[in-house]
This record gives sequence, C-alpha cells and structure tokens, in this order.
Amino acid sequence: VTGFDISGEKQGNIYKPNNKDMDNESLNEKTLEDVHTKEIDLVNRDPKRINDDVVKVDFEDVIAEPAGTYSFDGVWKASFTTFTVTKYWCYRLLTALVGIPLALIWGIFFAILSFLHIWAVVPCVKSYLIEIHCVSRVYSIFVHTFCDPLFEAMGKCLSNVRVTTIKEV
Repeated sequence: VTGFDISGEKQGNIYKPNNKDMDNESLNEKTLEDVHTKEIDLVNRDPKRINDDVVKVDFEDVIAEPAGTYSFDGVWKASFTTFTVTKYWCYRLLTALVGIPLALIWGIFFAILSFLHIWAVVPCVKSYLIEIHCVSRVYSIFVHTFCDPLFEAMGKCLSNVRVTTIKEV
C-alpha cells in the first residue's frame, strides 16, 4: 500500500517507508550488488592515473629533429603516421592476443593474494599480537618488580656525586 499526502509527495508503504534510513540502506545494497557488475568507463580507462608517467610515449617523445636538420615534410608526416599507427595497432593486437590470458593470470594471482592475506596473514598477525601482549605484560611486571627498585636505589646512592673538571694550561 503506497500513500500520498495532500502535497502529492510519496509517503512510502508499510513494508518499505520512504525515509532517509531506508534510502541509505537500499543505496548500500545497490553498492554491494554492483561491485562485480559495475559499468566500466570506456573513455577514461586510467581513472586513478597509475600509468601517467610510464607508458605515455608519443612520436615527439621518441623522435625529434633539431633546428637545421629537418627531413622532407612528407617524410616527417609519413614517419609520424607510421609510428602512431604501428604503435596503435600493435598494442591492440597484443592486447587482443595476450590481454585476456594475462587478465586471467592477474585475476588468479590477486585472488590468491587476497585469500592469503584474509585467511593467513591477518589471522597470524592478530594471533601474534595477542600472544606478544601477554609476553609484554609479563616483561613489564618483571621490569617494574626488579629493575625499577634497583635503578631507583642506584640513583639515590649516586645522586650526591659531584664531578668537576679543571682544565690546566
């Protein structure tokens, strides 16, 4: 049953009222559902800019003619076109042939890495921290029981010692 108030705004229903808490929950549910099926951006393929400084190689970055040593304009244009088209199509061919198998390998690798981190590394570290906390408590008690009184007594005994230096010339 959906209701409307006098202004025409939707009030929600008895099962799913239209309020912010439910909107946030449905947004969280949608976010959780879309993790594996999210839309990919075909225009901006490096949104986190991880390859900005690595593979941005254009013709001008590789081949440049200083002033006074110019080739024919036609050769320069043909070289630019050959370089650009060759790089473009070789990259496309390599990604078509090797990209999907490498994506499979990297997916398996990161799945194994995630599995080991979640099921082995973190539990081992947590276990170690729990055990070392116990050891640190025993060590702290030992230091406070035996070392603190010893060093306090030594400090009191040596507190009246005065050292003076005289420089003779």
